Amino acid sequence: MKHKSPVYDVIAVPIAKIKPNSYNPNAVAPPEMKLLYQSIKADGYTMPIVCYYVKETDEYIIVDGFHRYRIMLEHDDIFEREEGMLPVSVIDKPIDQRMASTIRHNRARGSHNVDLMSNIVKELHEIGRSDAWISKHLGMDRDEILRLKQITGLAALFKDVKFGQAWRPVEEEGNGAEDG
Repeated sequence: MKHKSPVYDVIAVPIAKIKPNSYNPNAVAPPEMKLLYQSIKADGYTMPIVCYYVKETDEYIIVDGFHRYRIMLEHDDIFEREEGMLPVSVIDKPIDQRMASTIRHNRARGSHNVDLMSNIVKELHEIGRSDAWISKHLGMDRDEILRLKQITGLAALFKDVKFGQAWRPVEEEGNGAEDG
């Protein structure tokens, strides 16, 4: 079967059914949020919000587009113009793939909150994703992954790391103090 990108099936979803994810490390400064508002006010929504649909709760969890979602929540003029509906492109992927998608979308656009990025690496590690998987899917090199692991301070993140033998001090004869 030929692959069809989700963007070809954009649907209008009431904002009340859309929820932010719990892991997005992206932050947008107030000047950029103002610019995003101005962009949406002038051009409308030109890109859909990317979501994962949860059938059990009839909710759409944001994978990408949190700040476009926030614009509608925070600006009555946009909410009214759009009649409370957001354009949504749905992806059906497991949580690790959704996390990776969020990071890829964000990294392609800008910067991240380091503490939140560290938590993403920690969570992916805890669900069994290797450094190689994280590197491949999040576009990080080994040093960046190591730095993010160090920030969380969790020894569990290093349980599979091979370390060399630690140095041992050479025992000196006597008490080790020089005569003066």
